[in-house]
Order: sequence, then C-alpha cells, then structure tokens
Amino acid sequence: MKVEKIVLRKMKITFKTPFETSFGAMAEKHFILAALHTKDHVGYADCPAFGSPWYSEETITTGWHMLNDFLIPILFDLGDISHPSELTEPFSQIRRNNMAKSALDCALWDLYAKERNITLSQALGGMRDKVETGISIGIQKSPDDLLRVVEQFMAEGYRRVKVKIKPGKDIKYLEAVRKRFGDIMLMADANSAYTLKDIDVFKEMDDLGMIMIEQPLSHDDIVDHAKLQAVMKTRICLDESIHSVDDARHAIELGSTKTINIKVGRVGGLTQAKRIHDLCEAHNIPVWCGGMLDTGLARAHNIAIASLPNYKFPGDLPASTRYWHQDIITPPITIDKNAMVEVPARPGIGFDLIPEMVDKFTYEKKELLR
Repeated sequence: MKVEKIVLRKMKITFKTPFETSFGAMAEKHFILAALHTKDHVGYADCPAFGSPWYSEETITTGWHMLNDFLIPILFDLGDISHPSELTEPFSQIRRNNMAKSALDCALWDLYAKERNITLSQALGGMRDKVETGISIGIQKSPDDLLRVVEQFMAEGYRRVKVKIKPGKDIKYLEAVRKRFGDIMLMADANSAYTLKDIDVFKEMDDLGMIMIEQPLSHDDIVDHAKLQAVMKTRICLDESIHSVDDARHAIELGSTKTINIKVGRVGGLTQAKRIHDLCEAHNIPVWCGGMLDTGLARAHNIAIASLPNYKFPGDLPASTRYWHQDIITPPITIDKNAMVEVPARPGIGFDLIPEMVDKFTYEKKELLR
C-alpha cells in the first residue's frame, strides 16, 4: 500500500440530546476524519478526541497538530507499506497521542482489507457474523428520568444497560433500574469519579449483581483498582487506565481488573487493540469494545474488532439513530430484536460515507500529498 494523498477534515455533529457523564454534558461531537488514498482505494477512519481534554489529554486541536506535523510525515516516509502493523515501530518515537495514531492505523487497516477484497473483520481474524451491542446512558436528572430512558431503549431491543454515574447520582439510580427491570445485564461507568474513600458506596453496588463497574477510580491508576477488586465480587473494568499492551499486562499481573474495555482510539488503533485482545485471551480476561460517542465510521471499525473471539460482553455499538439524526455512513447501523449488529460482508469497513453529510459537518479541510 502506497499512500499518495491524505485528506483530513475537522468535523462537528450535534447530538440528538446532550450526553452527560461525571465530567459534564456534551451537546456536540468533534472529531477528525482521515481519508488515505492509494492508486485504487481509499481507507477511512477518524481521530475520536473530543473538543476538550476531559477524557484524555488529547483534543481535536492536538490531534490535528500531531497528524499534520508528525504522524503523516512519518507515514509518507515509509513508502510502500505491506501491513498496518508496520506503523507501530516508527510511531513509537512519538509519545502517547494514541487517538491521532489510531486515525492512520485504522484507515490503513481499511485499505489493507479493501486491497485484498476481504472484510475488515476477516483481516483482523474475526470469527462472528453478528456482535451484540448494549446501550450507554448518560447521567439523568432523577432516577425516574433514568427509568424512562432505560425503558425506551429496552423497547428498541437493547439488553445490556450501562449507566453513567457520579457521587450523589449512583446507588439510588442503579437500585431503581434493578428493581424495575429485574435481572437485566446492568453495569455502571464512573469515568474515574471515585476514590477508595468511597468503599462503602462500592459495597452497596456490590449487592446489585452488576456485570461490572467501569473505571471507578483515577484515570491513570491500576494500584488502587487492585485493592478495590480484591474486596469486590463485581468485576472491575478498566478503561482510561489502559493505553497499551504493557498497561494491560501490568493491570492483569496486579489483579486490578477482571475485564478490559478496549477502545480502539484510546489504545492507538486496531493493531494495538488486537494485541491487547490476544494478551487478555491468553490470561482468561474477557474484553469488550467501548466507544467514544462515535459516528458510524468509528463504529464500523469497532464492529470489526468486536468480532474477535475474546470479546465476551456486549459492546457500546448502538444503532446510528442512538446519537444522531443523520449518520455519515450508509447503510445505517441497525440492531435486531436480540440487540445484535451484523458484521458487514463487503470489503473493508463495509460501509460508504455519505458525501453530502460529510461536507455538511466539515468545518476545516486539508489535503496532504506525498
């Protein structure tokens, strides 16, 4: 694969309703779309960094800078690339900035699959033709409001419910869902909002029979999470703490987690996501695929990686209608009555971009030539 041209777009799309986490509420999703052109094909992916550095240190501004000034020049210097994993070593000279790296890594995987006329799932070693999705629900004003939202999405077919929580909006909310909906697959996502001083709150959560509690403690911690997991029956899931294969290995060795949320952008792309999957599989640690409040483009990559065998829990892979009035891909992502999403059977990511939607949501564009 010899990439001759790369087109970057800064894009912004408005949520149907604002999405609130322990960090605050978001009304718009910013991201960078990357299109990598070879002689015969175009590979697509995105840099999912948000407009502000509340999830990680990366933003759409830092991503734009890293792509233009460092990462794309490195890619062009490589010349003909036979496999996307060849980016790993040259990109390692750039510290972190995983979401910017992910845009190029994932787009190369799309190209790699298209050039071989196979699906992205097949290129990665996927073994499923459908993957199960759950629903992620932002923090609501009251338990009653939460119940109404859960009921709405369960009526659409979703079976796993992830509830965002923060101190003061946790136990009563989770208890209300458990009481109303019984033995559903319920989990909580704290986005690092708690400390070990909140152990009594966690003990109450431990009695709710949830499938996991995601990233309860600091975004960069694995030590305190090990202490918490040691006194909890409920699985502790790590998200923000895991940026690399070594991070995952350290967390497993310390006993900090019983499952890992592998977000493709957070770990630097599909190459690293697959490596973390393989490490966890070797240690009997199930994984699942999280999202970054994605458009269908990023979700296409997530669907492909979630078809690998050690993705054991429903992912954050909802239908296109979950967040957007109009997605940027066609066909739109849909779920069936069992909350399953079909893994595309067409080469590459298996979806097409909608040009008028891409243009509509673009507010800055740059073309780079080899």
